[in-house]
Amino acid sequence: MSVVVVGLHERDAPLDVLECVAVADRDLPKALSRLCDSPHLSEAVVLSTCMRTEVYAVLERFHDGLADINAFFHSRAATSHGAGSAIEDGLSVAYDDAAARHLFEVAAGADSAVLGEGEILRQVRRAAEQARAERAAGPVLGGLFRHALEVGKRVRTETAIARGVTSLAHVAVALVTERNGGTLEGLRVVVVGAGEMGESLAAALSDAPGRAEVVVLARDGARAQPVAEAAGGRAGDLRALASELAHADVLLTATSADAPLLDVATTASLLGPRGSRPLLVVDAAVPRDVEPGVRDLAGVTLLDLDDLRAHAESQMQARRGELDRVREIVDEELERYRTGVLARSVAPVVASLRAACEQVRVEELARIGSRLDRLDADDRAAIEAFSRRLVAKLLHEPTVQVKSAAGSARGERLAEALRQLFAL
Repeated sequence: MSVVVVGLHERDAPLDVLECVAVADRDLPKALSRLCDSPHLSEAVVLSTCMRTEVYAVLERFHDGLADINAFFHSRAATSHGAGSAIEDGLSVAYDDAAARHLFEVAAGADSAVLGEGEILRQVRRAAEQARAERAAGPVLGGLFRHALEVGKRVRTETAIARGVTSLAHVAVALVTERNGGTLEGLRVVVVGAGEMGESLAAALSDAPGRAEVVVLARDGARAQPVAEAAGGRAGDLRALASELAHADVLLTATSADAPLLDVATTASLLGPRGSRPLLVVDAAVPRDVEPGVRDLAGVTLLDLDDLRAHAESQMQARRGELDRVREIVDEELERYRTGVLARSVAPVVASLRAACEQVRVEELARIGSRLDRLDADDRAAIEAFSRRLVAKLLHEPTVQVKSAAGSARGERLAEALRQLFAL
């Protein structure tokens, strides 16, 4: 049995390939079901964000299970011409300790475009919860993800990696603010999307200097209402997009739509009533909400995740100094996790040994049962107690030794010796 992570990260694949394999929340049950239909996988968790899509799995047959996960990624990109070869080149694989280390670094925010970002910890938690709800995650991945969440919390408590701008939403708003002279004052901002990213954008707008007029639009206008209230704005549904864009200065998009909300032709038609008024569009969605060709329209400035990452990179130098301490914490937690896993692997051996010895004790007493029947109750009880004490004393030292060595190579050798010697 091996724990593996197979993933595609924005560092290793262009945005158009990354968005092909992204798994929206509504598609997650089907994706988990497909993975767990494999006879070579016993558990699976899918972590899909704007920066990565990763499959964590427990493999019963390593190479066959790995092939099934690769097929999963290729099937998601089947409709995109040329994406297959890019996926093959971009997929990364780690297993066992390396897989645990990777997840711990992800949860710590050390593997994000914005170091220490807060969203990733919530995304890790939600991925585990959704997999558990679909009965795709079991004790192995459940324990791994619980420990990862502990790592993420510890890192943010003991280091300054989360200080300052630590989310793509804040980066997006910071870009808008900088382009408007350091303030949002006087801007009319339309936010499309009321999910987690939409909520983060609204929160970032409310934290930014100056007060913008904010409108939040979603397919369900009622869902947009609390998000708009958080930013001191008003809500509406997507049918109002055309009329709102006629007067907007900034459009921030962050939906989970499968296809672009704004193509070139639609955007061009919406620009007519604006005259020469410029429009800044920040597309923070994966897949993208706005066709890339929109950036070629006169009067439109289109920024996407690549632009957000580049801006975040320029702001992160202060937090890079925290990475050494973050990695120390990850090393410590990896050892603690590994020790716990090995200790749990020893426990069944000890339990089996005690059960086997107890069975021998009971059988031997039964063999002389007719003789014991000649004794009075007190004598029979004394012999019963003696046999229990004898077994307990004989097993005491082997039990102490194997438990104290759990988590080490010696512990594994002792556990294997017990399995062999007592046919456990």
